Amino acid sequence: MYQRITAQVKALIESEPDLIANLANISSLLNMELEEINWVGFYLLKDDQLVLGPFQGLPACVRIPLGKGVCGTAAAENSVQRIYDVHQFEGHIACDAQSNSELVIPFSVNNKVVGVLDIDSPNIGRFSEEDEQGLVAMMKEVELILQTHFK
Repeated sequence: MYQRITAQVKALIESEPDLIANLANISSLLNMELEEINWVGFYLLKDDQLVLGPFQGLPACVRIPLGKGVCGTAAAENSVQRIYDVHQFEGHIACDAQSNSELVIPFSVNNKVVGVLDIDSPNIGRFSEEDEQGLVAMMKEVELILQTHFK
């Protein structure tokens, strides 16, 4: 499934240089393709905080300090955060009380973290290792395309 989604993402963004347009289409596609999620979108790193970018779902937290919550931790550490139960994550920021598990993947342009892909689910334990690997691989392809636009 993730190979197909990655191919669709590449087709959507490879000829479009606008970052916001590309992230909007990626969040829309993921919202359409992934099951049992209630929020999917991007936060972009500006100064020392993540600022809400394109997303699908209920209104969300607009700013997240670097190092705070699941998203801020992923960006600060440049590491994927796959959280089985967000209520067990110390410092979790609850933008939507319906969210119970989360997968956050940081992404970079020219070896600098520029943001995170954030996916929430109302189901505890929704995200598997397969989800993580598939979405990390997809974001690696996105990074390659973004780097061609932002030299």
